[in-house]
Amino acid sequence: MKRSLAEGDDDEGCESSAPAASKRRNHFATLINNELALKLEPNLRAWVREAVEKAFHSSFRCPVNQIGAPSQSRAYQLHFDGELGSTIFTASKVEPVRIFLYDVYSKTRITSGPLASIKLCVVVVDGEFTRDGREDWTEVEFSNNIVNAREGRRPLLAGDLVIQLRNGVGYLGDINFTDNSSWIRSRKFRLGVRVVSNSGSVVREGLSKAFAVKDHRGELYKKHYPPFLNDEVWRLEKIAKDGAYHTSLAEIGISSVKGFLRMYATSPSKLREILGCGSSNKSWDKIIQHATTCVVNDNEWYMYRVSESVALVFNSIWSVVGAILDGQNCLPVDKLDRSQMQMVERFKQQAYRNQDNIVPLEDHSIIDNQSMVFFNHHQIGLSNSLSLSQEAFVFPAEQDQLEMQMNSIPGSELQHLDQYGDPMPESSHRM
Repeated sequence: MKRSLAEGDDDEGCESSAPAASKRRNHFATLINNELALKLEPNLRAWVREAVEKAFHSSFRCPVNQIGAPSQSRAYQLHFDGELGSTIFTASKVEPVRIFLYDVYSKTRITSGPLASIKLCVVVVDGEFTRDGREDWTEVEFSNNIVNAREGRRPLLAGDLVIQLRNGVGYLGDINFTDNSSWIRSRKFRLGVRVVSNSGSVVREGLSKAFAVKDHRGELYKKHYPPFLNDEVWRLEKIAKDGAYHTSLAEIGISSVKGFLRMYATSPSKLREILGCGSSNKSWDKIIQHATTCVVNDNEWYMYRVSESVALVFNSIWSVVGAILDGQNCLPVDKLDRSQMQMVERFKQQAYRNQDNIVPLEDHSIIDNQSMVFFNHHQIGLSNSLSLSQEAFVFPAEQDQLEMQMNSIPGSELQHLDQYGDPMPESSHRM
């Protein structure tokens, strides 16, 4: 009896231990499955993402036959060869910039083959896209940054929006913006070009640099780069139309860039005082930097007669471009030696004190052909090299030579010069 009871107890013990062992096995399997799931999760996510992107591309696939097989490498890229400017105005034609296709890896242009004659479409892209300068964006990223017109407005771009490459080169056609860029966060646009059948293409899109688009009414107040001589003076940087600088200049009769540059040549300190830029070097420097980019090439010459054999030749903004020191030959300023430059500097200051005696030069035969070539390419900054202080521009070793040149002027002419080198009244209008 005892044996049977013991055996019975053993059976009961086996039956009770079976569920515990099963629980341990289930727990161990759960641990293995969780660990395996954690390892497989990144791959599963990648597979799902790839499947979603493929489904997205196939749903928006263009009916036009695509050129080349789909590729993740995108070994070719479109490139803008030129700048569009920092500001473009609505309704104004965008400058015709060249676009070409090149191989990303070899950095060589594609000029033949099927890709050299593909069609491109022009789109507007957010100015903030790839502001870090990277060029490895995906097709989806590019599409997500395309800017469409505001609700209820015309398409953002108008004109020829399809470009046909020939030998790997194409040009922006007659296109213009219909709306400004102030309503997006970056306040700037980019132009983008992509293959018409862009889905899965091996050609990466091309992007221009960012620029602002302003309403065409602002073009009436646009600055000119470079400015023209006959431009109104408010076309210069930092001078606003009807602003404080514009008003101050108008009060002394300066209305054009030419008038501004004349005063800058004859009396720069007075000009700065009138503008009131004494406390702002930055504003003054900005104005002068812009003004001096103006190219003087109008064949308008002036003369100031010092004596019968000595005269200075000025351009239209009264910068010295040449001097007659022997009564016959007109020498460009770059042909003068130091002592001659010192003498010319003195005569120039004399002329600026007697501006009524700076008269138009009607007989251009005084200037020989060689000099005329130099004058036509003369930049306004050159004669300013003569504007050094007279007191500082003294070379003791050359003083005797200067006096000899001054003595070479006939005494009958020197007697008409006062102690400052200015002509006496009776000879002030002699030519």
